[in-house]
Amino acid sequence: MNEFLDIVLAPPTVVFTVLLVLVVGYWVLTILGLDLLETDVDLLGAIGLRGLPSSVVISLFVAFTWFLCLTGYAFLDELPWDGGPLDLLVAPVALTGGWLATRLLVNPLRYLLPEPKVPSRDDFIGRMCVIRTGTVTAHFGQAEVHSEDGSSALLQVRKPGDEELTAGDTALIFEYDAEGEFFWVMPYDAALDPHKKGL
Repeated sequence: MNEFLDIVLAPPTVVFTVLLVLVVGYWVLTILGLDLLETDVDLLGAIGLRGLPSSVVISLFVAFTWFLCLTGYAFLDELPWDGGPLDLLVAPVALTGGWLATRLLVNPLRYLLPEPKVPSRDDFIGRMCVIRTGTVTAHFGQAEVHSEDGSSALLQVRKPGDEELTAGDTALIFEYDAEGEFFWVMPYDAALDPHKKGL
């Protein structure tokens, strides 16, 4: 046990030990329900580790590197002679091995995950919007719509027919005109909105 602690707390393994403790703490807090921010790390893509959430990739890399560093120094301690220059190679070999092991695991796993949905104008079709201009005609109008994530967008809208739509009215988006880059809307009762909670 003392030998294990000596290796774990000796440089450079201690650096990876601290990182491993931070990784474990992160996942414990995540499991307990703390909403931690997930950020994209551009460097991960540059070194061939893109495809999974950055927290997963970093966690795997730290765990593999710590384990390889630990086993490398444990192996050298068992040698009948002093490791000498070999001690200096353990850290870079562990980093390289950690990267390789992480990459070998990440590459097949990313194909098992569903492709992230790319936002599209078609996502607004079938949604309710609120008219923000004084009126909407076949040639003019704007409306505000809320997407799935709660964000809002101001859209160019047009209305067929003679039924009036004015500021504050609710309307249903039913088609997108790609050539004119606007949405067709029609009057609609807000109480019938299928995206509204409780309906």
